Amino acid sequence: MNRLVWIAMVVLTTLPGSRALFAQNGVVNAGDVKQVRIGKGQVNLTTTNAYVQISIYNDSVIRVRMDRQPLGDDFSYAVIALPSPGSATIKATNDQINITTTLIQARISKRPFSISFYTPDGQPINEEENGLTTSWVDNTVTAYRKMQPEERFIGLGEKNGPLDRAGTAYTNWNSDVFGYRTDQDPLYSTIPFYIGIHHGLDYGIFLDNTYQSDFNFGASNNRFSSFAARGGEMNYYFIHAPSVAGIIQAYTGLTGRIHMPPLWSLGYQQNRYSYYPDQEVLRIAQTLREKKIPADGITLDIHYMDAYKLFTWDKNRFPDPAGMISKLKQQGFQLTVINDPGIKVERDYEAYENGVQENVFIKYVDGQLYSGQVWPGWCHFSDFTSEKGRNWWKQQLKSYVDVGVAGFWNDMNEIATWGQKMPDNVLFDFDGHGTTHRQAHNVYGLEMVRASYEGARAAMNKRPFILTRAGYAGLQRYSAIWTGDNRAEDDHMLAGVRIMNSLGISGVPFTGMDIGGFTGNAGVGLYTRWMQLGAFLPYFRNHTAVNTKSAEPWAFGEEALEVSRNYINLRYRLLPYIYCVFYEAMETGMPVMRSLAINYTQDARVYDNRFQQQFQLGNAFMIAPFESNQQYGEIYFPPGGWYDLYTDEPIAGGQIRINKLGMHELPVYVKAGSIIPMQSLVQTTAERPNDTLYLHVYKGDTANAIIYYEDDGQTYDYENGGYYKRTIRYDHQLILDKATGSYTSKFSNIKMILHGFGSLQQVKVNGGVQPIQSSGISFLSPISRFDPQGGYATTAVCQVQALSIKNSADRIVVEF
Repeated sequence: MNRLVWIAMVVLTTLPGSRALFAQNGVVNAGDVKQVRIGKGQVNLTTTNAYVQISIYNDSVIRVRMDRQPLGDDFSYAVIALPSPGSATIKATNDQINITTTLIQARISKRPFSISFYTPDGQPINEEENGLTTSWVDNTVTAYRKMQPEERFIGLGEKNGPLDRAGTAYTNWNSDVFGYRTDQDPLYSTIPFYIGIHHGLDYGIFLDNTYQSDFNFGASNNRFSSFAARGGEMNYYFIHAPSVAGIIQAYTGLTGRIHMPPLWSLGYQQNRYSYYPDQEVLRIAQTLREKKIPADGITLDIHYMDAYKLFTWDKNRFPDPAGMISKLKQQGFQLTVINDPGIKVERDYEAYENGVQENVFIKYVDGQLYSGQVWPGWCHFSDFTSEKGRNWWKQQLKSYVDVGVAGFWNDMNEIATWGQKMPDNVLFDFDGHGTTHRQAHNVYGLEMVRASYEGARAAMNKRPFILTRAGYAGLQRYSAIWTGDNRAEDDHMLAGVRIMNSLGISGVPFTGMDIGGFTGNAGVGLYTRWMQLGAFLPYFRNHTAVNTKSAEPWAFGEEALEVSRNYINLRYRLLPYIYCVFYEAMETGMPVMRSLAINYTQDARVYDNRFQQQFQLGNAFMIAPFESNQQYGEIYFPPGGWYDLYTDEPIAGGQIRINKLGMHELPVYVKAGSIIPMQSLVQTTAERPNDTLYLHVYKGDTANAIIYYEDDGQTYDYENGGYYKRTIRYDHQLILDKATGSYTSKFSNIKMILHGFGSLQQVKVNGGVQPIQSSGISFLSPISRFDPQGGYATTAVCQVQALSIKNSADRIVVEF
């Protein structure tokens, strides 16, 4: 009998009345369109079971909102853009509504309701899966999309797994995952945005819903991809542009882009859990200087506090914080301190007493303050989803600013508590849209860093450095992020690269990981390889846990020290280029660290497991990381010409090469046609380099350009024209366009260093003939220690041509 009932149900689901059967079994879809209201740039629909609003944001973006009840206030913590429909058109017939922009055609079917997206000439970009469309099971709403043959999926923020996420599934629920596995999900932050790729077309989908969400890219099925939220609206933005870079630009146009970070935060950062007392902090700083290891930052973990209580200092370990910080600044160091959201429940503790008095802590539904146990013991937590709670936090931060703290490391903000199970019935203000922990959880970290950034900026009147462990889409407006409590293992180093590449695809350019690994003890080879890699990451932070071995560069022997110093030196010489890439991130949303999938989207080899860790720093450099114990490695060179950074060997693109790997050099290559500004070596960004900008130009067959950018590196004067900016273009000649902005460049001279130009003897500069000099340069210093496998190491030398010119001309044209 049970079998007959099952067969009858299968038959019934294929009949026109099957939607009623779905409803009886707890599945509800939108049903048929009953009413249509068309306004400027917007369509509002009432269906059998839902209310729908479709809005044109711009030519690249169409938004879809759906709910089973009338749509509520239009509120988002992530999206800061307003709709601008422009010349888009909306046309309706009896069966269908078409929305057309210059880049997207959205087709809305009425019976039943569904929405699919096409190019203006009718090619399918992303279609709803017939028969499933969008539906609810209890409070969970899911959109089912048809998977195209060989479709790839990239992005989704801080996620483990492969670059191409086809065949996988993920959950977004910010989690404290100490020493996580390289296949673990979820991790610390939520960015529900991914990019789909098929048939030469690219699209993005951003699900702006802060409840727990689930994304399925064909896991356990061969029919659909899907995205779902376990509460709230189906609220997503469909994005289409001619390239992945265009999609990232459109997405960050919605959710915002970074401000220019303080220049010092791009230098090397020496961290540990924990450095104390104050004399140990000063000893670390002094040793960095004595050993000529450039560095700009030192970070204090939780042991600087009195019994882990926020906004306090342990008076025995740090009797004079202001005096210590002053001594650090005299040596060119800035101090970052850790901030957790938990405020200890303790009488006469100022932050606790004031927080209770100001009524800023989150509560249960019955009005009792919520308490969770973390480092100080039982704690209350500020409601960062309320303006009142954020303002209270800003006031508390002033105590740090007053003693000279320049960086604020926001940790444990998932919210993390012992037991990892905050009750659902804890209430949050949600900026006047009162809600429970279920909706507020994923956005809590974002609003904490918002309060930290806004508070520190106001108190310091210059750029603060903000770092976070948790967050939500849009976190790039306020903060850098690192990949949390990783392990000192080779697979974690490479997983960190993939996670950071994914964060970049997902709109977050300022990213890092704990160099050397947080838990466990790296061997000499792994530590050295990780330090080399760190020199090419946006945030270069060395960090290890309590009860591990010391992880400063001198702790692994002289050879590891020399290699580490070599790459830190290179990082500091590259700071003008890195700063230009951060400026590009501010202007366009392009990440600093770039998966090859951004520039070589349709090239199947970049998704190969062998090559998926390769990445670009800006557009000029390509880095190929490998496990520390590998002696040989396969490297893929995408189409176009490349140069070996260390030897200037030209390498044709479109090929795979097997390279011998060694401890002294990380495989790094330069794209032909690149323009790379560099400076003289400094020990800290507080030190002024010499007055010559070294402009490295690599010969290529395709045109290229870079926007060279400077400002004071500290203030927000650049927002009012206080910058120096000029476009530098290469297309068989080099053109430096007229500079704009009121800031005076720190470089009065330019030394052009030409790579790959053969036996060139002279050039024309603004029409006048100028001889050039041939010379050899090295990007690394010799390693003196004996290498048992290869004898004494020698340093590769590039044979180049160079010429010097003044940086005073409005326009400079160099003809080769």
